[in-house]
Amino acid sequence: MQTRMELVLTLRRGESLLLVLGIPLLLLGFFSSVDVLPKGDFRDPIDLLAPGVLALAVMSTGMVQLAIGTAFERQYGVLKRLGSTPLGRTRLLGAKTLSILAVEVVQVALLVGLALALGWDPSVHGGALAAVLLGTVAFAGLGLLMAGTLRGEVTLAAANGLYLVLLLIGGMVVPLSELPSAVRAVAELLPSAALAQALIGTLSAGQSVPTKAWVVLAVWAVVAPVAASRFFRWE
Repeated sequence: MQTRMELVLTLRRGESLLLVLGIPLLLLGFFSSVDVLPKGDFRDPIDLLAPGVLALAVMSTGMVQLAIGTAFERQYGVLKRLGSTPLGRTRLLGAKTLSILAVEVVQVALLVGLALALGWDPSVHGGALAAVLLGTVAFAGLGLLMAGTLRGEVTLAAANGLYLVLLLIGGMVVPLSELPSAVRAVAELLPSAALAQALIGTLSAGQSVPTKAWVVLAVWAVVAPVAASRFFRWE
């Protein structure tokens, strides 16, 4: 019941739908049709953009949407009231997580459909689902950490700012190989680049996932939720 309510609330937020559905679809459609981005080692831009934008979708839903929505619920006292009901805080957070996964299913279906229509020819290897799950946990942890420690307005700015930075240096639309060496070294330690590398390596022919990417993604999937549970304030 609470999961359905979380989904309904998400669908009622026009800005959330723009973020989690509109922007990824627009980026995929536009940049795969114009030759303005460096392709790195990829034969066709869609080979980078399809898995890269899938990683972006996970980030936008798991981090930005969850952070902003939860932060304002906390600021307005909604979480405090719900936490004192029979629903309980654990089930409430569980419902939020399930709603994120449900939105991601829709995102993946739409993005994969568009990518195939644009000529994407994926070569699926094992590990893509694991990468999505690890990325979801990592970014949800970051989102809840911001939502549970910052005011709603600050979370709004911080989540959107971090989203933009991770989009630019996360290897989602610009190959990591095209970044300056110092920036690349930092980017490879972030969950965005690790998730992008994991999805590119498991969905693209001739690509593999660096062991470092799996390690970084797994570490973030542990550290971010633990930090969120440690520092989250309910009011």
